Amino acid sequence: MTSVLIVAGENSGEKYGAGLVRAFGRRRPEVRFFGVGGREMEEAGVEIVHRLEDLAVVGIFEVLSRLPRLHGIFRSLLAEARSRRPAAAVLIDSPDFNLRLARRLKKAGVPVLYYVSPTVWAWRPGRLKTIKSVVSRMLLIFPFEKEIYDRESIPATYIGHPLLEYLSVRLPRTRFLRAHGLDPGKKLVAVLPGSRRGEVARHLPILARGLGLLSERIPLETVILLAENLDPQVLSPPLPPGLERAKVISRDRFDALAAADLILSACGTANLEAAVLGRPLVTFYRISPLTYFFGRRLVKLSRFSMVNILAGRDVVPELIQGSFTPEALSAEALRVLTDQETVRGMEREFRRLRGLLGRKRPSSEAARELGRILRAAGSGEGR
Repeated sequence: MTSVLIVAGENSGEKYGAGLVRAFGRRRPEVRFFGVGGREMEEAGVEIVHRLEDLAVVGIFEVLSRLPRLHGIFRSLLAEARSRRPAAAVLIDSPDFNLRLARRLKKAGVPVLYYVSPTVWAWRPGRLKTIKSVVSRMLLIFPFEKEIYDRESIPATYIGHPLLEYLSVRLPRTRFLRAHGLDPGKKLVAVLPGSRRGEVARHLPILARGLGLLSERIPLETVILLAENLDPQVLSPPLPPGLERAKVISRDRFDALAAADLILSACGTANLEAAVLGRPLVTFYRISPLTYFFGRRLVKLSRFSMVNILAGRDVVPELIQGSFTPEALSAEALRVLTDQETVRGMEREFRRLRGLLGRKRPSSEAARELGRILRAAGSGEGR
């Protein structure tokens, strides 16, 4: 029986992995996938060996505290690969873990399809040398990345951004508000504190105080959108003052984003989701001071939200590290909620950015590339 190892260490990557597995299953339903993922990949048919939450960690010093656990997962996956002898591996994002894994898999004769390029255009461009030596093909989700890989003669395919496939709105605003008991006479703020437990812990107190200040100026309804990979206990009541009456939502995510008058989101894929849905956004991020101090010297970017990076200018406000304070958050949120010209400017740029994300079907394209790798490995794909 042909098997494929698949590893996703992020909530967004898990969605991409689930889409690939479903699309590939329509071609070769007998192929079995196993590896690291969450509920969506499991529902798509992946045998979950480790949960993605175990890999979802960011920051130099945060990773150090989890090294024994991460090393254990690494060894476990290599043992599974030796035992099952997969015909190929699909590694999704999470480059600190996955590039190391790719090196070992390459030595074991397992071809690697890598889905979502590391941000070599932002920092650590030396990773391109590693990618060239250990990755069979890179799947790119941003169009500007193709030139970088072509210049280095690294096999790569631009497939478009997968969020255009899975992002859909089911309930119109009025029905969403009614379904969740929200007052249509108040401004609706959707809060996305992050997809990792550590991000929630760092961001939530500042968000709570900022929204407390904002509610003194404008009547608000607040919903907190919890990432699907997180245990709801990370938001166990009581919520901090300023968010004590917020509704925690784990379903109707895109309906909530589409209905929001303002989205407050940690930097990440959720920023692009807000842009594709055309909703006003203020983004933020904070990591440990030591991680920021050392990392800032390596990062070549002046912007952190992918919305602003793609646009090449400041379309949405960014509150990063020391600038992410309750007062700054409240001030930026108030400006966006009360200045229609600011909102219209965001909406115009969001429409342009959506066109940059591609019009292909990324999951089908990714499945096709996996099929090619399996054919080259002699597994009989396509016979």
